[in-house]
Amino acid sequence: MMERIPDWLYVKRNSSTIAVEYEGIAWSYQTLFAKATAFAGHLHRDMGINEGDRVAVIARHGLVFTVALHALMQASAILVPVNTRLAVKEVVWQLRDAGVKLIVADKEHEEFATQIIQVAQDEGNTLLLLVLAGDDKEAEQAPLYRKTVDLEKVHAIVYTSGTTGFPKGAMITYGNHFWGATGSAFRLGLSTEDRWLIPMPLFHVGGLAVLIRSLIYGTTVEIHAQFDAERVMASLRTKKVTLLSVVAVMLQRMLAIDDEWFPEGVRVVLLGGGPAPRVLLDECVKRKVPALFSYGLTESNSQAATLTLGDSLRKIGSAGQPLLMNEIKIMQDGKEQPAYHAGEILLRGPTVVKGYYQRLDANVATFQDGWLHTGDIGYLDEEGYLYVLDRRQDLIISGGENVYPAEIEAVLQEHEGVLEAGVAGMEDAEYGQVPYAVVSVQGNISISEKELKEFCATRLAKYKVPKVIRMAEELPRNAAGKLLRRELVRWL
Repeated sequence: MMERIPDWLYVKRNSSTIAVEYEGIAWSYQTLFAKATAFAGHLHRDMGINEGDRVAVIARHGLVFTVALHALMQASAILVPVNTRLAVKEVVWQLRDAGVKLIVADKEHEEFATQIIQVAQDEGNTLLLLVLAGDDKEAEQAPLYRKTVDLEKVHAIVYTSGTTGFPKGAMITYGNHFWGATGSAFRLGLSTEDRWLIPMPLFHVGGLAVLIRSLIYGTTVEIHAQFDAERVMASLRTKKVTLLSVVAVMLQRMLAIDDEWFPEGVRVVLLGGGPAPRVLLDECVKRKVPALFSYGLTESNSQAATLTLGDSLRKIGSAGQPLLMNEIKIMQDGKEQPAYHAGEILLRGPTVVKGYYQRLDANVATFQDGWLHTGDIGYLDEEGYLYVLDRRQDLIISGGENVYPAEIEAVLQEHEGVLEAGVAGMEDAEYGQVPYAVVSVQGNISISEKELKEFCATRLAKYKVPKVIRMAEELPRNAAGKLLRRELVRWL
């Protein structure tokens, strides 16, 4: 298998095609190359960033994130994108785990980054900070660039929460990007006129994958700083957007704006982030929305399986067949399951990440004999189409964000008055699901729901703080003493 290929940005260095647009500012590939290579030179000569060094990016500003992303690639450094919704201590843990040397931030997150650096310093770790405005001029010094890319090398370490509550850094290689882009193009089609709208955070693997795929294709991405249903619909109707990536709750908000037909210029709405409600799928059929349910996860570098437009009506509710070069099988109790029998979804192919950074235990458990054990539950029909029943048994998907109960339980149990805690997801009209907690209290200690929420808010991202916290004498457990979270759901 080939290891080195021409660098994707270098070969487009003279192209006038628009590479990225953000808030009305458009950069051609030629401009992007000039800005990225100038910044790469600055990172190397002035900030001491060398090949393999890890650099965190904390930015919602589309141009800041984009130029930092490409500069790090040209400098052969490793990107560590930071979820800007996390609490300071959560970020500090990730940056220490990844061995990050420098933080690149936009103006909006300068104070956040400064707080991270202060906490890290208090814990004995030194981090550098570089703030970009987004409209920075190219440096006059000699640019730094590369002509080839090694597909085996790690491009980014993207953290994903685990069922144990400890984040794991998935190591995404350039090869993962290349084969993901290839498989996606075969499944969705490709045009030189394509314009992919990204209204989701770029620190998520979904947004990051789109940026890289568009680079490989030589097409255009339009970035929104945050999701706004009305703005997205306006962009679809007034601009030449052809592809869009959203989660179910986003599409629901978009369709609720009006009853007009969906813009005809949009040829694909990629729907991820968990199973879509049947009522949403029916609305898509009624209004001719080209929505294709897609299954993927960080460990598969986004897309792993996607439905085709030709099958969107015939296979409603399916995530489609695996992308080119990927394989999917369903296992239960050590046996591969026949059609329509549910079990754990296993995935194999060149889009599967190299593993977790410095997590031998997790690698042994998750990556076995070339297969990624996703922990997700689903089944295949007689034609090999995947149907996802649950995104990991206990996973809560809140507004497209993954929330793991064990992480919240661990925080609640840090409170001196909490004996034990259990967390599950409860339905929510706005976010799809939100965390719900049940705690048992130590002895005669008196704790209020408000006090526990405030306690969580100092240690967790806002979307992870339980919306409801109830007290109970004891939590439901099985004979082995394992917490039965499904029973917590029934308590609602």
